[in-house]
Amino acid sequence: MKVLVTGAAGFIGMHLCERLLARGDEVVGFDNLNDYYPVALKEARLARLAGHPGFRCVRGDLADTAAVDSLFAEGGFARVAHLAAQAGVRYSLKNPLAYAQANLLGFVNILEGCRHNGVEHLVYASSSSVYGGNAKMPFAEEDAVDHPVSLYAATKKSNELMAHTYSHLYGLPATGLRFFTVYGPWGRPDMAYWSFTEKILAGQTIDVFNHGQMRRDFTYVDDIVEGVLRVLDKPATADPDYDPLRPTPATARVPHRVFNIGASEPVALLDFIETLERALGRSADKRFLPMQDGDVPATYADTRRLEAWVGFAPKTPLATGIGRFVDWYRAYTGR
Repeated sequence: MKVLVTGAAGFIGMHLCERLLARGDEVVGFDNLNDYYPVALKEARLARLAGHPGFRCVRGDLADTAAVDSLFAEGGFARVAHLAAQAGVRYSLKNPLAYAQANLLGFVNILEGCRHNGVEHLVYASSSSVYGGNAKMPFAEEDAVDHPVSLYAATKKSNELMAHTYSHLYGLPATGLRFFTVYGPWGRPDMAYWSFTEKILAGQTIDVFNHGQMRRDFTYVDDIVEGVLRVLDKPATADPDYDPLRPTPATARVPHRVFNIGASEPVALLDFIETLERALGRSADKRFLPMQDGDVPATYADTRRLEAWVGFAPKTPLATGIGRFVDWYRAYTGR
């Protein structure tokens, strides 16, 4: 089938495009290649896809309504994997308008494109950050997500509400996927695992926030992509058991669903650093600092709904995934 992947030059987007192409789908990628992190990395990802006859890349901005309308009008897409967004929790504290443009206006443009062009299923990236100040663990899709602690999280919660509205009004099948701390080869330089690796190899001090008392549900990128593919192939349906007297964000009486995708194995930050040190064969010089604004102390995914829906949950061990990232990083940077 013909699939639109937004954010195709991104970390998860590139990996998803490769998997779709490998199974014979035709893929159109859409990306603005912004400079939030080095554009050269995004160009290198696209170069991996460029030689495939089933792939075409369109450069444009999600917030450009005319460009998105044109993309859909010419595309004939059966399904859409919407991964493009202005990423980063802490950057949202510094540049909130970028998030309003990309994550809110951009998402409306995607919804309108799907609505007017017969898209069979929209799968879009949400985030574990929507759980915000929740203290109950593990995070379950049924939990209320009304207390975001960053604008980034608020835009992702907004996306879920917006998609539900289009499912209600126009019958658009849509599924939101709450990603939990994705890592792996071709990853993002703004993520801690990349920054730690860079600094450890350079003999520089790494900043360890919340005095090392953080826990994260690190999820390997191949597991994320497998989940996206399986969900993409199973369009959302209305939940016949949905009870409006006991509403839940997870399902609805319209074709909209939300799933966690995480490893379901939260790792203490200091244990994560130790795993990285072993893979690098070097020790880190650590500087312990307080919690950053917009951050949360722990994430932990309950993935039982995902398993019940598509028969899959992430399973790559952290040591395996980190080893693969380190091997790739050394090859990519020559270090």
